[in-house]
Amino acid sequence: MNGATLQGRRALVSGAGSGIGAAIAAALAQAGAQVTLLGRRSEALEATRAALAGSGHRSVVADITDPATLIGLGAIDLLVNNAGQANSVPFAKADAEHWRGMLDVNLMGTVHLTQACLPGMRERRFGRIVNIASTAALAGYAYVTAYCAAKHAVLGFTRALALEVAREGITVNAVCPGYTDTPLLDDAVANIVRKTGASADDARARLAAGNPQRRLVTPDEVAHAVRWLCDPASGAVHGQAIVVAGGEVMAG
Repeated sequence: MNGATLQGRRALVSGAGSGIGAAIAAALAQAGAQVTLLGRRSEALEATRAALAGSGHRSVVADITDPATLIGLGAIDLLVNNAGQANSVPFAKADAEHWRGMLDVNLMGTVHLTQACLPGMRERRFGRIVNIASTAALAGYAYVTAYCAAKHAVLGFTRALALEVAREGITVNAVCPGYTDTPLLDDAVANIVRKTGASADDARARLAAGNPQRRLVTPDEVAHAVRWLCDPASGAVHGQAIVVAGGEVMAG
């Protein structure tokens, strides 16, 4: 994809202060979109915004688990629900608070932000909604039962909503990254080091070993998939789970 294929489009990326979200914001801006970066950390959002190509970008501090903070976002053509959280806890120790936290951020945050942006898309008869799920939306992983359940729910939400809006000029898809080299991965590495005594390099190698390419996914690779789904030429790609994981999971 070359050129400003998203010129004039208004995008919103949640969790845009770092990692995958920052890479997505950069890819959409490079394609010509005006990007709203949404997150909870003002300094991180502003740093990302300052590095974007083009002009007219803005940052918004909000909490996706609280719908009251998502009012007045303006007209959005391209919504990327990227914000998420993954905490590793054995099922026997995962209390109600842990489950609520994983569901509130990963599932309900996606729902709340979609509810805020979808009416405008319907009025304009155009929209692209991309939900950043995970290979955990397609497979099970030990010690992250709540996270897996939430991401499976995100994929179910994606497919169901896709059917509701199929004739309205709006597409809804999910991108499912494998282990990606981001600050969120650093938390998983630290957890492995703490529990096993392995070195950080060994812990990263363990995570990469699940990828048949024997490497971690890069944020830019995930961002490329998102940009493709937002492209006007991708209008027939709808209700899909696009896996970016080097062959770790093959969606059927």
